[in-house]
Amino acid sequence: MKNTIQDSVLTALKNGQELTSAQISSKFKAGNPQAVIQSLRFAGYPVYLNTTKTGARKYRLGSASRAVVAAGYKAMAKGLVSN
Repeated sequence: MKNTIQDSVLTALKNGQELTSAQISSKFKAGNPQAVIQSLRFAGYPVYLNTTKTGARKYRLGSASRAVVAAGYKAMAKGLVSN
């Protein structure tokens, strides 16, 4: 079974790494790192973009806030998304 770019980035994030777009491009050979992150988010992973004190913007895997979880359940209850 072949690992996709998304699988590799997700594994790195799950291992606690914080990655910039440039790192995702170079390390994982992603042509469009924002699309990789978007696909992970659409798959339900809470990927956040944080800005460090030096101004670097890094993606990290976090946990969804109560508000986000509540919004998801409300959307499912209204039939806007399927579970």
